[in-house]
Amino acid sequence: MAAPFFSTPFQPYVYQSQEGSVTAFQISGGDVQVLQVMVKSQEKLTAKPGTMCYMSGNIQMDNNYLPENDGGVWQWMFGKSITSTVFFNPGPDDGYVGISAPFPGRILPIDLANFGGELLSQADAFLCSVNDVSVTSTLDQRPRNIEIGAEMILKHKLRGQGMVFLVGGGSVMQKILAPREVITVDAGCIVAMTTTINFQLKNPTQLRRAVFGGDNQLRASLTGPGVVFIQSLPFNRLSQRIASRSVAAPSLRDNPKFFIQIVMFFFLAYVMIVSSIILTDV
Repeated sequence: MAAPFFSTPFQPYVYQSQEGSVTAFQISGGDVQVLQVMVKSQEKLTAKPGTMCYMSGNIQMDNNYLPENDGGVWQWMFGKSITSTVFFNPGPDDGYVGISAPFPGRILPIDLANFGGELLSQADAFLCSVNDVSVTSTLDQRPRNIEIGAEMILKHKLRGQGMVFLVGGGSVMQKILAPREVITVDAGCIVAMTTTINFQLKNPTQLRRAVFGGDNQLRASLTGPGVVFIQSLPFNRLSQRIASRSVAAPSLRDNPKFFIQIVMFFFLAYVMIVSSIILTDV
């Protein structure tokens, strides 16, 4: 007997584009997908470095420094890339470029014109864009900006009227929020959302949960109206699961709770040793 089916407000994302502004593309594959985009004459495609899989012979590829991408020199100092790979078609014939997803997931084709020309997205979500799209950092690089908000999670702002392709880990669903409708999600599961959504970050309320871990430690409250895209397997969660099963010791960057657990272990050991000495003297 089949399980009963029930519908929820979360639905699979279906690409829709305005008539007359269609960009020819094809998405192939299952778990790790490949995107093939047609680049017309005098058009350009901007992609994340290291994602190119193949391209036609009439396409020129160049790595350009874009100061507005990824926070500029500040990100370079911390090991991030400050360049973008630009594919340009200078000839009269159409060309094509194959872009591969950097991790298992789904590639989302999004026409920014359908979302008011602006989206907020995770830093790992951006894959490539066609023509009139700019990718800027939402973070204020000055030390005085310590307020925790949407810019700490959704570090990229996508602006323009062109096509942008995002990638989400696992399966990706979309939720259209009505005015004043509220949902709570894991902050790491947000791929992108419209700027009309009110984002509020909720920290764990229990100390033991923050120290010893638990699901949904960093939750976000989203208030409509707007559209949000949710991924089932964020890249950081996947990398942490792989690191926890590897032979190498966990790093503090991938598992910050490891340092707290080590400190608590030595503190408890110290208390037990001191207590045993005191009881022995008595």
